[in-house]
Amino acid sequence: MSKPGHARAVRPVKMKLMLQVDAERCIGCLACEVACAVEHSASRSMPEIVFEEPRPMPRIRVLRARGVPVPVTCQHCANAPCVASCPTGAMHYEEGGIVAVREADCIGCGMCVNACHLGHPYLHPETGLVVKCDMCIDRVRAGRQPACVEACPMGVLLFGTPVEIMKTRRGRKPPTPDQVSLLLILQDVPQPPHTPR
Repeated sequence: MSKPGHARAVRPVKMKLMLQVDAERCIGCLACEVACAVEHSASRSMPEIVFEEPRPMPRIRVLRARGVPVPVTCQHCANAPCVASCPTGAMHYEEGGIVAVREADCIGCGMCVNACHLGHPYLHPETGLVVKCDMCIDRVRAGRQPACVEACPMGVLLFGTPVEIMKTRRGRKPPTPDQVSLLLILQDVPQPPHTPR
Protein backbone atom coordinates (compact mmCIF):
# COMPACT_ATOMS: atom_id res chain seq x y z
CA MET A 1 0.00 0.00 0.00
CA SER A 2 2.07 2.87 -1.24
CA LYS A 3 1.25 6.50 -0.63
CA PRO A 4 0.48 8.60 -3.69
CA GLY A 5 3.75 9.66 -5.27
CA HIS A 6 5.48 6.47 -4.13
CA ALA A 7 4.31 4.30 -7.05
CA ARG A 8 6.78 1.77 -8.42
CA ALA A 9 6.77 -1.39 -10.47
CA VAL A 10 5.99 -4.29 -8.16
CA ARG A 11 5.92 -8.01 -8.77
CA PRO A 12 3.00 -8.90 -6.50
CA VAL A 13 3.55 -11.32 -3.64
CA LYS A 14 0.11 -12.74 -3.01
CA MET A 15 0.63 -15.09 -0.07
CA LYS A 16 1.54 -14.15 3.51
CA LEU A 17 5.30 -14.51 3.85
CA MET A 18 7.22 -15.23 7.01
CA LEU A 19 10.72 -15.77 8.28
CA GLN A 20 11.02 -18.47 10.91
CA VAL A 21 14.01 -19.28 13.09
CA ASP A 22 15.11 -22.86 13.83
CA ALA A 23 17.19 -21.64 16.78
CA GLU A 24 18.61 -25.01 17.84
CA ARG A 25 20.72 -25.01 14.65
CA CYS A 26 22.31 -21.56 15.19
CA ILE A 27 26.07 -21.49 15.80
CA GLY A 28 26.28 -17.71 16.27
CA CYS A 29 28.48 -17.10 13.20
CA LEU A 30 26.72 -13.77 12.43
CA ALA A 31 26.64 -14.52 8.68
CA CYS A 32 23.00 -13.37 8.67
CA GLU A 33 23.90 -10.00 10.22
CA VAL A 34 26.75 -9.41 7.76
CA ALA A 35 24.67 -10.42 4.72
CA CYS A 36 21.84 -8.14 5.85
CA ALA A 37 24.13 -5.15 6.33
CA VAL A 38 25.70 -5.72 2.90
CA GLU A 39 22.29 -6.09 1.23
CA HIS A 40 21.09 -2.81 2.75
CA SER A 41 24.28 -0.89 1.96
CA ALA A 42 24.77 1.59 -0.87
CA SER A 43 27.56 -0.44 -2.49
CA ARG A 44 26.24 -3.96 -1.77
CA SER A 45 29.87 -4.98 -1.62
CA MET A 46 31.45 -6.52 1.47
CA PRO A 47 34.84 -4.80 1.18
CA GLU A 48 33.28 -1.40 0.47
CA ILE A 49 30.71 -1.22 3.29
CA VAL A 50 33.50 -0.67 5.79
CA PHE A 51 34.01 2.81 4.33
CA GLU A 52 30.34 3.80 3.86
CA GLU A 53 28.76 6.63 5.80
CA PRO A 54 26.36 6.25 7.39
CA ARG A 55 27.45 2.73 8.11
CA PRO A 56 25.07 -0.02 6.99
CA MET A 57 23.19 -1.67 9.83
CA PRO A 58 21.78 -5.21 9.94
CA ARG A 59 18.04 -5.71 10.23
CA ILE A 60 18.55 -9.03 11.99
CA ARG A 61 20.49 -9.45 15.21
CA VAL A 62 21.92 -12.53 16.86
CA LEU A 63 21.35 -12.22 20.58
CA ARG A 64 22.42 -14.62 23.29
CA ALA A 65 19.85 -16.23 25.56
CA ARG A 66 21.56 -18.09 28.41
CA GLY A 67 24.67 -18.29 26.26
CA VAL A 68 22.87 -19.73 23.24
CA PRO A 69 22.77 -17.61 20.04
CA VAL A 70 19.29 -16.79 18.74
CA PRO A 71 18.66 -14.76 15.56
CA VAL A 72 15.98 -12.13 16.21
CA THR A 73 14.13 -10.17 13.55
CA CYS A 74 10.81 -8.49 12.85
CA GLN A 75 7.80 -10.81 12.93
CA HIS A 76 5.85 -8.68 10.42
CA CYS A 77 2.74 -8.71 12.62
CA ALA A 78 -0.69 -8.73 10.99
CA ASN A 79 -1.80 -5.88 13.25
CA ALA A 80 1.61 -4.33 13.77
CA PRO A 81 1.73 -1.77 16.59
CA CYS A 82 4.65 -0.08 14.83
CA VAL A 83 2.44 0.63 11.80
CA ALA A 84 -0.44 1.86 13.95
CA SER A 85 1.81 4.17 15.97
CA CYS A 86 3.69 5.77 13.07
CA PRO A 87 2.47 9.38 12.70
CA THR A 88 3.75 9.85 9.12
CA GLY A 89 2.83 6.53 7.50
CA ALA A 90 6.52 5.72 7.01
CA MET A 91 5.92 2.35 8.66
CA HIS A 92 3.55 0.53 6.31
CA TYR A 93 2.50 -2.82 4.87
CA GLU A 94 3.84 -4.14 1.58
CA GLU A 95 2.40 -7.08 -0.32
CA GLY A 96 2.79 -10.44 1.38
CA GLY A 97 2.15 -8.85 4.78
CA ILE A 98 5.67 -7.44 4.93
CA VAL A 99 6.01 -4.49 7.32
CA ALA A 100 8.47 -1.98 5.88
CA VAL A 101 9.64 1.57 6.54
CA ARG A 102 9.79 4.29 3.92
CA GLU A 103 12.92 6.21 4.94
CA ALA A 104 11.87 9.35 3.07
CA ASP A 105 8.82 9.65 5.35
CA CYS A 106 10.52 8.69 8.62
CA ILE A 107 11.07 11.57 11.05
CA GLY A 108 12.93 9.48 13.64
CA CYS A 109 10.36 10.07 16.38
CA GLY A 110 10.79 6.52 17.76
CA MET A 111 7.07 5.85 18.21
CA CYS A 112 7.40 2.53 16.33
CA VAL A 113 10.42 1.58 18.45
CA ASN A 114 8.42 2.13 21.63
CA ALA A 115 5.34 0.37 20.26
CA CYS A 116 7.06 -2.88 19.23
CA HIS A 117 6.73 -5.50 21.95
CA LEU A 118 9.62 -7.47 20.40
CA GLY A 119 12.06 -4.54 20.36
CA HIS A 120 12.85 -4.99 16.70
CA PRO A 121 12.80 -1.58 15.00
CA TYR A 122 15.59 0.64 16.25
CA LEU A 123 16.97 4.07 15.48
CA HIS A 124 20.15 4.17 13.41
CA PRO A 125 22.83 5.69 15.66
CA GLU A 126 24.10 7.98 12.88
CA THR A 127 21.00 8.96 10.89
CA GLY A 128 18.40 8.86 13.67
CA LEU A 129 16.01 7.07 11.28
CA VAL A 130 14.33 3.73 11.87
CA VAL A 131 16.03 0.52 10.79
CA LYS A 132 13.98 -2.67 10.48
CA CYS A 133 13.71 -5.87 8.49
CA ASP A 134 11.91 -5.56 5.16
CA MET A 135 12.47 -9.25 4.27
CA CYS A 136 14.66 -8.01 1.41
CA ILE A 137 11.49 -7.31 -0.54
CA ASP A 138 13.36 -6.41 -3.73
CA ARG A 139 15.07 -9.80 -3.66
CA VAL A 140 11.75 -11.54 -2.97
CA ARG A 141 10.14 -9.77 -5.93
CA ALA A 142 13.02 -11.05 -8.05
CA GLY A 143 12.31 -14.62 -6.89
CA ARG A 144 15.21 -14.82 -4.42
CA GLN A 145 15.44 -15.52 -0.70
CA PRO A 146 16.24 -12.75 1.80
CA ALA A 147 19.99 -12.20 2.17
CA CYS A 148 20.11 -13.59 5.72
CA VAL A 149 18.43 -16.83 4.64
CA GLU A 150 20.82 -17.32 1.71
CA ALA A 151 23.87 -16.59 3.86
CA CYS A 152 23.10 -18.91 6.80
CA PRO A 153 25.37 -21.96 6.58
CA MET A 154 23.27 -23.97 9.04
CA GLY A 155 19.80 -23.45 7.56
CA VAL A 156 18.60 -21.70 10.71
CA LEU A 157 16.38 -19.23 8.87
CA LEU A 158 13.37 -20.51 6.94
CA PHE A 159 11.52 -18.24 4.51
CA GLY A 160 8.26 -18.65 2.62
CA THR A 161 4.56 -19.03 3.17
CA PRO A 162 3.46 -20.79 6.38
CA VAL A 163 2.65 -23.94 4.34
CA GLU A 164 6.11 -23.95 2.68
CA ILE A 165 7.85 -23.53 6.01
CA MET A 166 5.84 -26.35 7.62
CA LYS A 167 6.75 -28.68 4.72
CA THR A 168 10.43 -27.78 5.15
CA ARG A 169 10.32 -28.36 8.89
CA ARG A 170 8.54 -31.72 8.49
CA GLY A 171 11.21 -32.84 6.01
CA ARG A 172 14.09 -32.00 8.34
CA LYS A 173 15.77 -34.68 10.34
CA PRO A 174 16.61 -33.86 13.94
CA PRO A 175 20.30 -33.19 14.55
CA THR A 176 22.41 -36.28 15.24
CA PRO A 177 24.28 -36.51 18.57
CA ASP A 178 27.51 -35.56 16.73
CA GLN A 179 25.85 -32.48 15.22
CA VAL A 180 24.47 -31.49 18.63
CA SER A 181 27.97 -31.83 20.14
CA LEU A 182 29.44 -29.70 17.32
CA LEU A 183 26.72 -27.06 17.76
CA LEU A 184 27.38 -26.93 21.51
CA ILE A 185 31.12 -26.51 20.95
CA LEU A 186 30.58 -23.81 18.34
CA GLN A 187 28.08 -22.03 20.57
CA ASP A 188 30.60 -22.03 23.42
CA VAL A 189 28.04 -23.66 25.69
CA PRO A 190 29.22 -26.19 28.29
CA GLN A 191 28.43 -29.71 27.11
CA PRO A 192 26.49 -32.11 29.31
CA PRO A 193 28.64 -34.80 30.91
CA HIS A 194 29.21 -37.89 28.73
CA THR A 195 27.20 -40.87 29.87
CA PRO A 196 28.66 -44.26 28.91
CA ARG A 197 26.32 -46.77 27.29
